[in-house]
Amino acid sequence: MGTLYIVGTPIGNLEDISPRALNVLRDVRLIAAENPSRTQRLLARYDIQTPMMRYTDAYQRKKRQRSAAVLDALQEGDVALVSEAGMPGLADPGFELVAAAQREGVRIVPVPGPTALSTALSVSGIPAGRFLFLGFLPRGDNARRSLLAPLAGSPFAIVAYEAPHRLLGTLAALDDLFAGRPMAAACELTKLYEDTRRGTAAELLVHYTAHRPRGEYTLVIAGTDQVA
Repeated sequence: MGTLYIVGTPIGNLEDISPRALNVLRDVRLIAAENPSRTQRLLARYDIQTPMMRYTDAYQRKKRQRSAAVLDALQEGDVALVSEAGMPGLADPGFELVAAAQREGVRIVPVPGPTALSTALSVSGIPAGRFLFLGFLPRGDNARRSLLAPLAGSPFAIVAYEAPHRLLGTLAALDDLFAGRPMAAACELTKLYEDTRRGTAAELLVHYTAHRPRGEYTLVIAGTDQVA
């Protein structure tokens, strides 16, 4: 039985990968990737020839088949699990494969790497000794508000991911629910057009109405005990 390595990969800049992660990707029998075409750019950059397969799918039947194929590969040797970007298991389907491997008694070893979560927190300027991570917010306005409304009085910072085409709607909801709470919106982190904007939701809404959002956003909202 092989080992399943959970490998963190760059969220943008391909130089943000550890020597250990590169060694694992070179040495394993198979790389199980969320998005092989995205991962291939990383492998090509470092001349890594390890075979790769997609471990997930939008259709449940195909997802089970792909997961079973990874478990079969683990019978023959080590496998590295990588997400589209960042650390597997954070707001992506990697946890399903990890859970399946745990049920089979597979040894699981983390190889830490970057995440948009910690990267955005580090530049937000918002205290985050304790925070709530919501992952990607719901697509619909009502579902989004239902999730956020009970958190309006939270003393902890709140972190969430949002797609560019839904950012304006989310900022409008945050302006309504969180009033003048300080927040930050970070996008394209570690990439050429990296940008972190700070202000209230209303101020950010004005900016992004005039400047079309690009890339996925990580939103950091101050908690109630962090407001002067």
